[in-house]
Amino acid sequence: MRPPASLPPRFGLDPARMRLPVSDEWPTIRDHLVGRVPLSAAEIDAMFAAGRFHDADGPLAVDAPYVSGGSVWFHRDLPDEAPVPFTVDVAHRDDDVLVADKPHFLATIPRGRHIRETALVRLRDEHGLPDLSPAHRLDRVTAGLVLFVVRRERRGAYQNLFRDRRVDKTYTAVTRYDPGLPTTTTVRSRIVKERGIVTAQEIPGEPNAATGIELLDHRDDELLGPIARYRLTPYTGRTHQLRLHLASLGVPILGDPFYPTVRDVPLDDFRTPLQLLAATLGWPDPDSGERRVVHSRRTLQAWEDPAGWLVGPVP
Repeated sequence: MRPPASLPPRFGLDPARMRLPVSDEWPTIRDHLVGRVPLSAAEIDAMFAAGRFHDADGPLAVDAPYVSGGSVWFHRDLPDEAPVPFTVDVAHRDDDVLVADKPHFLATIPRGRHIRETALVRLRDEHGLPDLSPAHRLDRVTAGLVLFVVRRERRGAYQNLFRDRRVDKTYTAVTRYDPGLPTTTTVRSRIVKERGIVTAQEIPGEPNAATGIELLDHRDDELLGPIARYRLTPYTGRTHQLRLHLASLGVPILGDPFYPTVRDVPLDDFRTPLQLLAATLGWPDPDSGERRVVHSRRTLQAWEDPAGWLVGPVP
């Protein structure tokens, strides 16, 4: 059920919907909310007075009768967030999709401590696209291309492309250079990610993750020493797959706060970003089959400007 027209998106975010239980226990909606919402009765009354609770017909009065099985919409109070001081660019736009060229440190979608400072919320707000939704995601610390669906009725068609592995993706990464590694290889392993643990891990067993790894270039940098630039082709989409596979080869991605060891990096520390970029994205049009390919305009700073990467600011 879509939110009521009387309660439009705020900062690009749709209001939260609360379903009312099928029951005759409460005489008013307010009585139900006092026992359910983690706010004081005075705070809930203030929200009613400000017209912040709505049903399908508009704002609710504090004495509005309880509607068994009904719905109430409201905008949640947003947490304080560290502003991410980098823009999210548009690499491609048509009637169906918008491909964002995301900076490092910007989450793809609202989650946890990141709500307004996300690519989805910024793009909805900046481009007036209330129905925009992601067809896939990138880690907050990874930069590059993310495909968003513009129209609600087209979401399924594009999400199915990712589900059916009909989307081609390549990444670039900067690591230390190890001359003992092959210039081209495919890493296969079994990766698991447990809920509540920030890192994934490789365990013995049937592989469920595969990554093609190709050395593009290497050089001796006067600041960083021997470094290498790789093209990565994920054949599967496990959490942190690319980061784990390079770390397992002994060449973790420069700036990685998780692999091989977890480092505590404050959310407002935008120095030395993870040197991983979602560089290309290709997909067939769901209707015509016409192939489309988009290239990121971003670069990896440790390769292009090592001194700037080491001291900031991030471009």
